[in-house]
Amino acid sequence: QVQLVESGGGLVQAGGSLRLSCAASGRTFSSSGMGWFRQAPGKEREFVAAISRGGGVTSYADSVKGRFTISRDNAKNTVYLQMNDLKPEDTAVYYCAATGRTFGSRLSDDYGYWGQGTQVTVSS
Repeated sequence: QVQLVESGGGLVQAGGSLRLSCAASGRTFSSSGMGWFRQAPGKEREFVAAISRGGGVTSYADSVKGRFTISRDNAKNTVYLQMNDLKPEDTAVYYCAATGRTFGSRLSDDYGYWGQGTQVTVSS
C-alpha cells in the first residue's frame, strides 16, 4: 500500500518555475515506478513524466520535454517535478501516481495509487 501527498502547486506567471513534491508513505516506494499526470478543466488526464524505481530512467510527454524534470529521492520517499518556463497551457491539477512497473508508464491505467492532486495555474 502506498499513500501519496502532493504539494508545491500555486499561481505563477508565464516563464516562471515551480517544483512539485510528492511524499509517499509505505514500504513499497522504492520498488514503485512513479509518474506525474495532469488534468485541465474539461480535458482528460494526461501523462507528464515518469521515473523508474531507481531513478535512472525517465520519460516525458513531448509537450514538457526540455522544460520539466522528474526526479526522486528514495531515502526521503519523495518524487519531484521541477517545472521551468511554464506556459498558460500547463495550467492543470497535477497528480503523482505509483505503479509496480519498474520503469513507470505513460498509461494512467497502469498506476494503482494516486495522490489527491495539486493545482498549478500559470497566468499569461
